[in-house]
Amino acid sequence: MKFDQLGLSEPILKAIKRAGFEEATPIQSETIPLVLEGKDVIGQAQTGTGKTAAFGLPMLQKLDKNARSVQALVISPTRELAIQTQEELFRLGRDEKAKVQVVYGGADISRQIRALKQVPAILVGTPGRLLDHIKRGTVKLNEVHTVVLDEADEMLDMGFVEDIESILKNVPNEHQTLLFSATMPKPIQRIGEKFMQDPVVVKIKTKELTADLIDQYFVRAKEFEKFDVMTRLIDVQDPDLAIVFGRTKRRVDEVTRGLQARGYNAEGIHGDLSQQKRMSVLKQFKAGKLDILVATDVAARGLDVSGVSHVYNFDIPQDPESYVHRIGRTGRAGNSGMSVTFVTPNEMGYLSTIESLTNKKMTPLRPPSDSEAFKGQLTAATTQIDKMITDGELDKYNDAAEKLLEQYEAVDLVSAFLKEIAKDSSSVPVKLTSERPLPFRRGNGGGGNRGNRNFKRGGDRNDRRRRQSNTQNDRRNGGRNDNNSRGNSSDRRRSDNKGGARHEFVIKKK
Repeated sequence: MKFDQLGLSEPILKAIKRAGFEEATPIQSETIPLVLEGKDVIGQAQTGTGKTAAFGLPMLQKLDKNARSVQALVISPTRELAIQTQEELFRLGRDEKAKVQVVYGGADISRQIRALKQVPAILVGTPGRLLDHIKRGTVKLNEVHTVVLDEADEMLDMGFVEDIESILKNVPNEHQTLLFSATMPKPIQRIGEKFMQDPVVVKIKTKELTADLIDQYFVRAKEFEKFDVMTRLIDVQDPDLAIVFGRTKRRVDEVTRGLQARGYNAEGIHGDLSQQKRMSVLKQFKAGKLDILVATDVAARGLDVSGVSHVYNFDIPQDPESYVHRIGRTGRAGNSGMSVTFVTPNEMGYLSTIESLTNKKMTPLRPPSDSEAFKGQLTAATTQIDKMITDGELDKYNDAAEKLLEQYEAVDLVSAFLKEIAKDSSSVPVKLTSERPLPFRRGNGGGGNRGNRNFKRGGDRNDRRRRQSNTQNDRRNGGRNDNNSRGNSSDRRRSDNKGGARHEFVIKKK
């Protein structure tokens, strides 16, 4: 459906055209008319389906340009998503001269207070920091007419439900509420019942959630094999931009350092990094100055980067819904993408549960051999040489090149050059600390049976309570906790079965 069929004003349509949008996504075409009518809406759709524009475009159209008050409030689970939402709303509302301010934990609150004195029309923020401003009296919500709860299921997992309820109690009774979530667990439904008036439910079908343009593969590998297999796959597949997902902060740090040690252009992000560092890494990745981004689920939540061709799930996610969010980083804007998930033998039950949720079987992928990986490295090196020659500016090296040709055969010189620039993924042994395995559940077919459909989603209740307890301490910081389970020392096995390897590159825990 075209945007001009949805009842949007000319200035908004102009902003849409400038942003490069052509046709509305399913969530946009179904949601925008309802929001313009003033109805409360519950939208079930994953990240990457265009939810920000779905609520942002009608929200911008409804703003009173003459009012000097906060008129719309958007609550986001993480700093990255809040910042991204603020940037997109600012871009779309430029013609309307809409003031959009973002507040989040981990940043200088005094600077935020000064900005809030300018009274933005739209306020975007994480639950903890929003509640902090409300208690300080630096935010007034008495004239808010639209509230958006974005990624509500993620806020539930991070323990923000009480904060959300406290925030909503400060909003006038007469207002419109829009709730977006990939899943609809009972606590989210209760928020809808308590704070919404006859909401209209817009649900995107599962087949649209799973992104048909994404080729989904899995590699069955033991824990100590995963890193070497992944680097061989990267060499063979040569992704344009890739995201590697790790389950914990420690895992992200170690995988990042291992990739860097082997010559890959990689950086990592997680909740323990400073906000400045995280934003710097994301900026580099969006600009194409990084090839590989390693991230935890929370740090990459809502990440919107065009051109991501591959997603590697180094650790299979414990919650099946997280898998949908992860692979949604690729296969965007009509482009194809690929996801590869590494599964240890005792995690096959999790694989079956994910397949049940997505209604799509993953294709088993044979790990490439060392010789296949080496061919991939040479192909990448050859491409790099082609670019060097095409770019030119080689004249100043001609004299030295001619002298070398007098001393050596051309084939030997080129071979030496290839050896220098081609990455050899096996040249630097990398050892990662073993993570505590996911809770094992035996279904009808046993834990290693792909047909096991009775696996309890998301692990046991005690594990969920532990995860929520871990996040509780960081609620005031905009969602900094990334479920960093350290594992027992008894779980930390050697990842190199060969043993006795000299000059081994060992990743040490900080």
